[in-house]
Amino acid sequence: MESETYKGYAIWGHAIVQDGGYASSGTITHGTKLIEGSGILGNFETDEEARLAGLDWARAWVDSHG
Repeated sequence: MESETYKGYAIWGHAIVQDGGYASSGTITHGTKLIEGSGILGNFETDEEARLAGLDWARAWVDSHG
């Protein structure tokens, strides 16, 4: 899991171990409140690719809803 602050939100990129790879998802929070979760975004070969895809999704969500 990797997190950062983006435009006042805490955004998270998740890598979920799958058969031979990693599934990706993203989460957005504000304070202690869950704002949005992505579900599975796709499958990736590395943990880092999966986490970064989750962060990219979260940034795009914030940009389109801010």
